[in-house]
Amino acid sequence: MKKPRLTSAADLMLLGTVTLWAFNFTVSKYILDHGLRPLAYSSTRYACAAAIFVAITLIRERSLRIGRGQLPLIAVCTVLLFANQLSFVYALRFTTATTVALLFGTLPIFTAILARGSGVERLSTRFWAAALVSFAGVALVAVGSGGSLSADLKGDGLAIAGALTWAGYSVAISPLMRTYSPFRLSAVFLAAVTVPLMLAGSQQLRDQSFDLGALVWIGFAFAVVGPLVTTNFLWFTAIDRVGPSRASLFANLQPFLAAIIALLLLSEKITAVQVIGGIAIGAGIALAPRGAPAPEPPAE
Repeated sequence: MKKPRLTSAADLMLLGTVTLWAFNFTVSKYILDHGLRPLAYSSTRYACAAAIFVAITLIRERSLRIGRGQLPLIAVCTVLLFANQLSFVYALRFTTATTVALLFGTLPIFTAILARGSGVERLSTRFWAAALVSFAGVALVAVGSGGSLSADLKGDGLAIAGALTWAGYSVAISPLMRTYSPFRLSAVFLAAVTVPLMLAGSQQLRDQSFDLGALVWIGFAFAVVGPLVTTNFLWFTAIDRVGPSRASLFANLQPFLAAIIALLLLSEKITAVQVIGGIAIGAGIALAPRGAPAPEPPAE
């Protein structure tokens, strides 16, 4: 009886994660449009989140150590996370938050391909059927928006790159979850990626004025504590329980949730086609197999 409870808890974690992510597209777009430059925003945000995770991990575990044998994998994860953050903030800079959210709906396909190709998971026909149903839901949400995705191919390309690099990061980090806690991994990787972000954004940080409105700083606090700190713990705890491919299917909910958020906060309309798309996304998630993967644990 334990396994169904674990799966249910993991699904709730994933639902909470994508809800916070859905808010993050709009919040981050607002922050970037109201004064913070992309790399100044990313580097400061990651530095704050890293400090929080380092403090939590040292209190809980009294160590940030990861075995030397994992250094190549750590390097790969750091590069992927760095590329993901660059893609995310500049996609939001060049196109709309809704477009970025819609294009992040490609995440499950990328994750499934990478997970299968790397041997982290063996994917059944049922999973591929679930992915196609859920991805069709994303397409319906996009069509229901009433317009083209974007006139800016640069922003679109960066959004797709963001989905691809996050998929790669989720798959690459999965074996490490067999040995290390989400707190330790988040502390290490957030701290590691803060360094190149600070270096890349040094000019923007020097030129950045931090005399910004209260709403910008409220949004910044949310962007740190919610979509970065909380979701890192929830997402990777859930991946450890149900695997990266099933976890990534929940990311397909983001476009639908983003439309709901826009309806509530921005008084934007939501169409019947988008509602049908949201139902299809949920059906794909329900259809997906619930078994957890069993990759070999990495050596220390």
